[in-house]
Formats: sequence, C-alpha cells, structure tokens
Amino acid sequence: MKAIYPGSFDPVTNGHIDIIERASEFFDEIVVAVMINSNKQYLFSLEERRRLVEESFKNNQKIKVDTFEGLLVDYMREHHYRAIIKGLRTLTDYGYEAQMALTNKNLYKEAETFFIHSAEKYSFLSSSIVREVYFNGGRLSGFIPNHVEKALLEKIPAARNK
Repeated sequence: MKAIYPGSFDPVTNGHIDIIERASEFFDEIVVAVMINSNKQYLFSLEERRRLVEESFKNNQKIKVDTFEGLLVDYMREHHYRAIIKGLRTLTDYGYEAQMALTNKNLYKEAETFFIHSAEKYSFLSSSIVREVYFNGGRLSGFIPNHVEKALLEKIPAARNK
C-alpha cells in the first residue's frame, strides 16, 4: 500500500522525519508531498524545501518526494493514493487534523487518514519553532538534520550572529 505525507516542510524537522520513517515500516511506499499553501510566507522556495526533504530520506528507498499545489485529494486521485499520514503532537493538532481528515474524506471517499503520534522528544517541535529559535540565535541541535541547519545558515547567515 502507498501513502502520502503532505506538508510545507519550511524547514523539514526531526519530528517530520521521525513520523515518516516510522510510517515507512507499515507502508510499501510513502510520497512526501511538499506543498504550496497560498496562506503561508515561506523561508525556503518550493524547490529548496523539496531538496532538503530528499536529502533527509536519501537512504530510504521506500520514501519518495514530490511537490504539488492545490487540493491534496486532487493529487491523491491523480496518483491513485488512498492513505494519508499525519503526525500529531498535541490535542490542538488533533482537532485541526480531524477536521481536515473529514473534509478530505468528504471530497474523496477513498481517502483514509492515519494518525501517528509524535515521539515525546519531538512533541513540541514545529517548523515555525525551528525558524524562531534560529532567528534568535538559539541552538538547533536535535531539532533538524545538519544539512537543514547548513541550508538555514546559507540562506540567512546574519541570524546566527545576533
């Protein structure tokens, strides 16, 4: 069975990576779908986000990376996916993700959402937290892979000199 893990990944975090790797133990193939959300301002371009995600999974042949814009269910229908993987950190995440799962099911009856709870050590972690810590000169050790930290430093070196 194939599954899709959608997100904006700006940037990809160790929490994302943990959920995706754990999910890959249950699915034959996972496509990490790096998306464009018109309501968000991105630090990294779509192609940069894609490359950072690809680098994160270069040693796992079960994980592929793609990009899309628009409705997730349209992408799923076009590529014959039925399973959506979503990570949950908090009760607030569940409320939002449950609403999205029901909406996706309403729009595409074949869609099923599988929720995976984050590991405790990543339960606080989000891309926005990573950006906030980075811009304020905090340590990112354990939050993101080294190649993502390097990309942040190359993108906005002055943030580390505060």
